[in-house]
Amino acid sequence: MRVLFISSGNSKSGISPIIKNQGESLKKEGISINYFTIKGRGIKGYLKSIPKVRAYLKEKQYDIVHAHYWLSAIVTSLAGAKSIVVSLMGDDVKAKRWFRWIIYIFHHISWSRTIVKSKDMYLSLGIKDVYIVPNGVDLDRFRSISKDIALKEVGWSDKKRHILFTSNPDRVEKNFTLAKKAFEYINDNNLVLHYLKNIPNDRVPYYYNASDVIILTSFWEGSPNAIKEAMACNVPIVSTPVGDVDEVLSNTKGCYISTFDYRDFASDIKRALEFGKKTDGREAIKHLKSEIIAKKIIDIYKGI
Repeated sequence: MRVLFISSGNSKSGISPIIKNQGESLKKEGISINYFTIKGRGIKGYLKSIPKVRAYLKEKQYDIVHAHYWLSAIVTSLAGAKSIVVSLMGDDVKAKRWFRWIIYIFHHISWSRTIVKSKDMYLSLGIKDVYIVPNGVDLDRFRSISKDIALKEVGWSDKKRHILFTSNPDRVEKNFTLAKKAFEYINDNNLVLHYLKNIPNDRVPYYYNASDVIILTSFWEGSPNAIKEAMACNVPIVSTPVGDVDEVLSNTKGCYISTFDYRDFASDIKRALEFGKKTDGREAIKHLKSEIIAKKIIDIYKGI
């Protein structure tokens, strides 16, 4: 089976690591995967890519075209692709209501299958015949590593305790303000707040394992990979109640669902620090292993 992945290519790394990891997991299951990235920002930037996508599809023949995020999917549809599978990732469902109206139209007139990442997204979207398939986790890459080794790899002090904000603080929806206010409220000179920005995906496991607590403060998410990756590394977690976080944490000791009040969030960070050891998070997410999720996606392809 020949499958083309279409997605944004606007980041410094080109294709999103989340999307690339999914494609590579499908390759391991015998699916032929090619990638086409759209360069251009905003609706106008994407729409300008339609002729390029149309020309590419005329040159190559694919059994399935799998578009990631709603704008990529709309470009794919308008370029005349057939047998379209669409993965909605979070922002496209949670950010603005009119996004959902457009998704509803294209889902019914053009897309063969639509995937959302969590039950929360499913309920927000309000379309019954969509599939819930979270992103998988590469358990070979994301694993528990000696903290001493991880600290040396990332260059952090072994005399301090470390909190890791799991995203780029410049992204408004990630709500770094809450993280910063909670950190300042704790007011501990032995505590350091870090964030992930422009870190290569293969380096990220070291940052997780060097951390005493992983935090996620987002206003909304689909099925945040950072939480699953941190679980795979057995690191304590504090998160706002977004996406499928509650389901993923699955009552794992040392992991906490907090509120959007910075005092509550600070209190839960303290609890996670006091836990003071590795969690059993990896055991709780074995069902999200990349290979298992890849097979679910292949079943969707076969159904078209």
